[in-house]
Amino acid sequence: MKVDVVMPKMGESLNEGTILKWHKSKGEHVKKDEILLEISTDKVDTEIPSPEEGVLVDIKAFEQETVEVDSVIAVIETNGEAAAEEIKEEPKEESSTTQVGGELIDIPMPKMGESVMEGTIIKWHKAVGDQVKRDEIIFEISTDKVDTEVPSPVEGTLAEIIHGEQDTVDVDTVVARISTSGGIVKPKEAKAEVPLEQKPVETKAEHLQTVQAPKQELPKSNKFYSPLVLNIARKENISFDELENLRGSGTGGRVTKKDVLKYVEDKKSGKVPTTVPSAAAQTYQAPKAESVPAPKAPSFEFKPGADSEVIPMDNIRKRIMEHMVNSRDTSVHVSAIIEVDMSRIYNYLKRNKESFQAANGVKLTYMPFISMACIKALKELPYVNASISGDNIVVKKNINLGFAVAVEPNGLIVPNIKNADERNIVGLAKAINELSHKSRSKGLVPDDIMDGTFTITNYGVFGTLFGTPIINQPEVGILGVGAITKKPVVIEVDGQDTIAIKPMMYLSLSHDHRLVDGMLGGKFLKSIKDTLENFDVNNI
Repeated sequence: MKVDVVMPKMGESLNEGTILKWHKSKGEHVKKDEILLEISTDKVDTEIPSPEEGVLVDIKAFEQETVEVDSVIAVIETNGEAAAEEIKEEPKEESSTTQVGGELIDIPMPKMGESVMEGTIIKWHKAVGDQVKRDEIIFEISTDKVDTEVPSPVEGTLAEIIHGEQDTVDVDTVVARISTSGGIVKPKEAKAEVPLEQKPVETKAEHLQTVQAPKQELPKSNKFYSPLVLNIARKENISFDELENLRGSGTGGRVTKKDVLKYVEDKKSGKVPTTVPSAAAQTYQAPKAESVPAPKAPSFEFKPGADSEVIPMDNIRKRIMEHMVNSRDTSVHVSAIIEVDMSRIYNYLKRNKESFQAANGVKLTYMPFISMACIKALKELPYVNASISGDNIVVKKNINLGFAVAVEPNGLIVPNIKNADERNIVGLAKAINELSHKSRSKGLVPDDIMDGTFTITNYGVFGTLFGTPIINQPEVGILGVGAITKKPVVIEVDGQDTIAIKPMMYLSLSHDHRLVDGMLGGKFLKSIKDTLENFDVNNI
């Protein structure tokens, strides 16, 4: 029986993952729960185990390829011996080359995002006949979301280049083939083609003209527009002037598919003026002399030298960056701060810390108390435990409390406790300790980071007093916990003001002002403060 291995969903807002490494090769025997591959998302790097025992008969996605969740990335045949024989006897598909020994590997145009359906080859780093190593860069591509380098999935010889530079190709279309034998690869039919290195390279404007408007001259532009963006613009009658004046949200200010579709929606709703072209007018028109170009995003280039070191971002850091920018651009962030007297809990921990650990096997910290107070507030004010979907408010019935965990050397992940409101202090302490350990040892499973409803981030562990954290989408609030420090405060004793030394803590709430107004945010923080300052330590 053949069993599909799919890209798992690693979070509510995640729709894709990048394959970092395959631990098994085609034809190898695998045991159930044995690690097959590693993947990366903007929330987590994790290892994916085999769902069944058998033979890995097919690998459908290469390392460094970004794949949609639920897409089939490999196939396992549970009838191991039959599968191994099938791989040995499997006839090769006909192609434009004949190979002497080894295997001919197809190199497809990778899918670089859920909505990306094509990519443009910018540059080939290798020529036909060149040796390539596994993970060595062989070509560069551009889409409306990203420019990226594509590595070789195997070691061998570049046997054939099917699509040249400046070709725009649908995802999953074969663009080249690599011979793993390193032997002779001869073409079946000799074609009188201009060698790739001798082909004339189109200018940017010429390429745009060829792809989208072959009968019309396009003005020169300093911006790059992907074929997908141009296609949408052509279909929606967006002029070249309008494109030039759109402020892009992509890298370096690039106009993305999302930007164009939002502009189309705004035009239809009357938020921007609609221009009606004459019958003779084409989609793209020369810009008027009086038009003012859109401001360009600043670009800074640094070169390594004695005074600086340039370090490429790893995949998870880039994903975190994208996730933070997306959250900033989605939610209307507002922050509120409140100060809490932690004396009651401070004194309880001082007296019971050691006995609690001896009885329960985990350390007791402030976090379970803060979590319980947060859960109580979420029950009282359910809109803080909600999400926004279009014009609708989605109020979550479960409280799945997330915790931002720093992962060395420079990562961040937010696992959550499912149905946290069903746990007491002991249960919360054990769950928080378990999630922290799993996060730092790559032991998290997809369910650990999916379906969170509210997040707590404890920057106080580094001594920070307070901060304004960014909301974890698609939630509408995040609680920041500051360091607990002893400080002089004014208290009233027998009607008289006096100064006392108290363990004090700042709490901050970043909330989405589209749903959570100042009054609701203030009530939420006040509820947590009241619970913590009057915690019933005799009922733990």
